[in-house]
This record gives sequence, structure tokens and C-alpha cells, in this order.
Amino acid sequence: MPRFAYVNGQYRRHNEAAVHIEDRGYQFADGIYEVVTVMNNKLIDEEGHLDRLERSLKELQIAMPMSRQVFKMVSRELARRNGLDNGLIYMQVTRGVAPRNHAFPAANVPPAVVMTTKRMNFNKMKKFTEGVSVITIPDQRWERRDIKTVALLPNCLGKQKATEAGSYEAWQVDGDGYITEGTSSNAWILSKDKKLITRPLSNDILHGITRRTVLQLAAEEGIEVEERAFTVDEAYDALEAYATSATSFVTPIVRIDDKVLGNGKPGHFGQKLLAAYTDYAEGAGAS
Repeated sequence: MPRFAYVNGQYRRHNEAAVHIEDRGYQFADGIYEVVTVMNNKLIDEEGHLDRLERSLKELQIAMPMSRQVFKMVSRELARRNGLDNGLIYMQVTRGVAPRNHAFPAANVPPAVVMTTKRMNFNKMKKFTEGVSVITIPDQRWERRDIKTVALLPNCLGKQKATEAGSYEAWQVDGDGYITEGTSSNAWILSKDKKLITRPLSNDILHGITRRTVLQLAAEEGIEVEERAFTVDEAYDALEAYATSATSFVTPIVRIDDKVLGNGKPGHFGQKLLAAYTDYAEGAGAS
């Protein structure tokens, strides 16, 4: 089966799909993106991802390129053409194509839209059953991390450090010693008094859609939640830790730097949250 991408109104074979050399996403990272998980032919938390897409565009003063309904139609058609039953849909919107100039182009330049898919077999991912490790690194990103932009170079550098260290993720640490989030996920710990702790929403972190869902599920499961910043030392001393994102779900973390958490295996609370999230993705969260 040939693989397809969606580029500015057309479905193109993936190996032939391209954008203009003066696309501002290519030259300035002047654009935003979203990633929506597909499980069993259903899109998970689709409305939340489209809400955040609209918010990111508004923050960068980029016009919505098409209606939410058309985004939904294109997503499903692209998934159908690619035979995608489990995996992800990547959406990217940039300010469009214009002669290179730092200032915004004229208002009549249409935004550029690219969408692709990627197959993933979530049932065979060992990270859910064995847990993962993370390292800590200084947070070197700009101060509007709440906007899901394609300007991801600091994140890429951090992820590469994690990869070279044999770790799943890098947790970024601000100048005061508090963990902000991972390079592509939100960060959580379970304290010794069994409180689920994650950094509160602000410009310091991405407003994770999966994060929001996990907060709701934790409340339903009777797990006490505290939204506040936590230090690296607190993370070292935690009972459990997790990474959440559209593709991480609730991934248990069993080691932070050289500190092994608990017995080095996924803990009870994380397994409970992962099970609750899986049920949600197969039910109320699917569309």
C-alpha cells in the first residue's frame, strides 16, 4: 500500500510530497504542530488537540487554515488512505510561503498545512511493562513553551543526550532547580505520601492534552493530585514517576539519572493510571 501525505489541499505520495523552499516553517520555524493518537481506528482526545492547535495559531497570529470539521475530515481520509489503525497523525501549520523577511508577510498569504501519519504498535511497547529511565538537563528553551511550535531544536538536543545515555527521555530543569517537563512529554512524580505531583500550567510548560486527561482520571481513581513545581531531589526521592504525552500515554519511569525508584519496576499507581487511560482511549476519549 502506498503511503500518502496531505500538503496544502492535496493528497500526495509520501516520497513525492514537498513544501516550497520559502515556507516560513522551514526558514524561521514559524509554525505550530499537533500529534493525535489513533487507536483501533479511533482518534484519541481529538477535540482537545484541535483546541490547542487553534490556541497555538492564535498566539502566533496565524489564521486558522481551514475549519475544525475539515481538519477532522482530512485526518480520517489520510488515515484511511494509509491504512492506519494504530499510530499517530501529525498536523503542521506554518505562516505560509513568502520571500524571506523576519516580519510577517502580507495578510493574503495563506497558511501552509502538512499532515502525515505513522504506524505504531502500542500493544508491543515494552516501556509500558518494563518502565524507562530519564536523565536531567538544563532547560534552555524560550519562555513560551505553552505554544506548540515547530521550533524544537533545544528539545532535539535534549532528546539526543537522553538517547546517547540510553534513556527514554530528558527532564529539563529550570534555573531554580525545578523540573519543568520532558523534551516531548509532561513530567510527574508520586510522592512518599502518595500524592501525584505535576507542574501547574503556565508559559513554562506545554499544556499537555494527555496531561489534562490523566488529571481527570486520577481524580476518578481517588488519587490525590497536587499541581506544583518539584525539584530534582524530590524526583529522586519519589515512590514512582511518569511521562505523559499522546504517544507515551502514562509511561512509568523507573530510574532518574543514577537514582533507581522503588524496586526498579513499574509501580502500582502508574499501572493503575495506565489501565485507566487505556480504558479511556478505548471508550470516552475515542472519536
